[in-house]
Amino acid sequence: MIEKLKELIAEAEAFTAQSKDEVEAFRIKYLGSKGLLKQYFAEFKNVANDQKKEFGQTINQLKKTAEDKVETLKVAFENQEEEKGVYGDLSRPGEPISIGARHPISIVKNQIIDIFSRIGFNVSEGPEIEDDWHNFTALNLPEYHPARDMQDTFFVQTNPDILLRTHTSSVQVRYMENNKPPIRTISPGRVYRNEAISARSHCFFHQVEGLYIDKDVSFADLKQTLQYFTTEMFGKSKIRLRPSYFPFTEPSAEVDVYWGLETETDYRITKGTGWLEIMGCGMVDPNVLENCGIDSKVYSGFAFGMGIDRIAMLLNQISDIRLLSENDVRFLEQFKSAL
Repeated sequence: MIEKLKELIAEAEAFTAQSKDEVEAFRIKYLGSKGLLKQYFAEFKNVANDQKKEFGQTINQLKKTAEDKVETLKVAFENQEEEKGVYGDLSRPGEPISIGARHPISIVKNQIIDIFSRIGFNVSEGPEIEDDWHNFTALNLPEYHPARDMQDTFFVQTNPDILLRTHTSSVQVRYMENNKPPIRTISPGRVYRNEAISARSHCFFHQVEGLYIDKDVSFADLKQTLQYFTTEMFGKSKIRLRPSYFPFTEPSAEVDVYWGLETETDYRITKGTGWLEIMGCGMVDPNVLENCGIDSKVYSGFAFGMGIDRIAMLLNQISDIRLLSENDVRFLEQFKSAL
């Protein structure tokens, strides 16, 4: 009988399982209420006295071997389940990574930068918190000038000379102060106006302004540059320039592009005229050049400016400017395919 117990010990040590059910069957076979150990313990009274010690030691060894085997296999299967829960099926294809989307403002800004970079314009940037000189005075807007009322400004309460810039023309002033002609630069950026927020206006928005200073620059150069831009940006080559007024340019003009009247949307956005205003422009006022240390008798130039938000809304048929700043994921995901 002792030899039979030794065979069972060897069998228990060699036992392997492929599932928890097999482990449970092994436990019942050896350690269950009707298992082998229960049977051999019942036979203990029938063993000869001189063999009781060895029989007892052997049966205890079988019990310990069976218990250790069950515990080891259970731990192994629990670890496998935990690993599967964390990593899942490692043979499955990986989860697709969600591709982010560029903001429509960034898309349009990058398109504008790319278009003007092809004809030699670089990009210049400046601070959003400005002083009165760079935002107003240097641009032919001295103190108490009535044109200042055209731009409702956020001033810093503790210092009325400091404000949030109302246009990126302040960047052009800084660029002219630190660079000699020829100058050919565009200045994209965020600007601030103290205006009521609605579907058509906001207290902050984005502009890009362009500046070209050199000898013998004419209004014809300005018109040809704008013609190139509208063709590249909108696929529309027909433009018109209407006389207007800006303190820092003389003469000044509003630029309209002929959008057409092919669809109901065309009628709506152009108010039935087919023409759409897209920017303002003009020849740089000689006073501005002199304020920035450039000899207006030697150099001349032109400047233009447009709203990036307005163009983004136009190209994407966005009806409410507030959507551009609310960070609604449902809105932004529509631009995933855009570069």
